[in-house]
Amino acid sequence: MLIKKGIKIGKKVDELSVGERLHLIEKIEDKDLLLYLGLTNDSNPLYIQHDYVTDTPYKKPIVPVIMLNGIITSAISKHIPGPGSRIIEQNLVYEEPVYHYETINIVLEVQQIEVSENLVEIHIHATNENHKSVIEGVMKVMPPL
Repeated sequence: MLIKKGIKIGKKVDELSVGERLHLIEKIEDKDLLLYLGLTNDSNPLYIQHDYVTDTPYKKPIVPVIMLNGIITSAISKHIPGPGSRIIEQNLVYEEPVYHYETINIVLEVQQIEVSENLVEIHIHATNENHKSVIEGVMKVMPPL
């Protein structure tokens, strides 16, 4: 089924399978950070002020966790389950900071399917370039009807 502008609806609950995965590789660039900071008016010096952050334990600017969350939620909206799905609950732990220009590997995996409730649990695991875990968690998603 197609909706306006040629966007195809994502997978319905009975079209998904436990163990189904999506692997993403994302590099955080200045343009992405500046867009986020401009849209949100977030002036936390940890995100952009190199002079400030050198005197912190981080030593260099970090990426706002809401940007990382946006990459994950976008992958759910685009791919698993895809367009028409809605996130209803999320529990993500940001285990390590992600730094500017860092490349992160994100794996989304369907962990549980509840057909009668039209609900899937998607496990999220992300690592940085040094293979350290940076994000771990689960999102509950309602696939399109």
